[in-house]
Amino acid sequence: MEKETILIVDDEKEIRDLIDIYLKNEGYKTLKAENGIAALELLKNNNIDLILLDIMMPKMDGIQTCMKIREEKNTPIIMLSAKSEDIDKIMGLTTGADDYITKPFNPLELVARVKSQLRRYLKLNEFKKPDSKNGFIEVDDLVINVNTHEVKIGNKDIKLTPREFDILRLLAENRGIVFSIEKIYETVWKESFMESENTVMVHIRKIREKIEQNPRKPIYIKTVWGVGYKIEN
Repeated sequence: MEKETILIVDDEKEIRDLIDIYLKNEGYKTLKAENGIAALELLKNNNIDLILLDIMMPKMDGIQTCMKIREEKNTPIIMLSAKSEDIDKIMGLTTGADDYITKPFNPLELVARVKSQLRRYLKLNEFKKPDSKNGFIEVDDLVINVNTHEVKIGNKDIKLTPREFDILRLLAENRGIVFSIEKIYETVWKESFMESENTVMVHIRKIREKIEQNPRKPIYIKTVWGVGYKIEN
């Protein structure tokens, strides 16, 4: 089976080359770019399975690049940054990144994160089958196309990141069931839950901002205080 292709985007050549060595040792194919503009060009002409994206870069930084990628692609993105403050992590995740690792990082940990994201991305069919024969899930005016990852409310297209889509799909396919933050994290991220309340809550908030007319009074994703979240029957 042909190994996946990973795009390494970092303005520091030493870091690009270091990551390249470790990924190639695992059998992955790699492409390298020194800034966001070069990365977007490579994405146009190549099939990329995952992107490692530095935040602090000249010309077009990682946040801008991530937002541009998310306009068209659901490719997993792991942000790289020398900053470790929570606000930087949250900003990266809310602009569409799937994971975040701070520099200096252990290359073996980075490889483990890459493998985890690729497993999740390439095995979305592990979700239970949708409750519609045609691959559509409908909740009032909200329509989720499982096959194309498109979401609509009425005639309006809703742009969701891959994580946001997975969370919405999980809740919509299991209407009436309350999912704890821990269960959402372990099901969607496919990793053990380790103090990740903030991560899930940020994603829920972003979904509500996109699908709810009034995010403070949601009609789709309900909060069950002290328990978790659900979509009503």
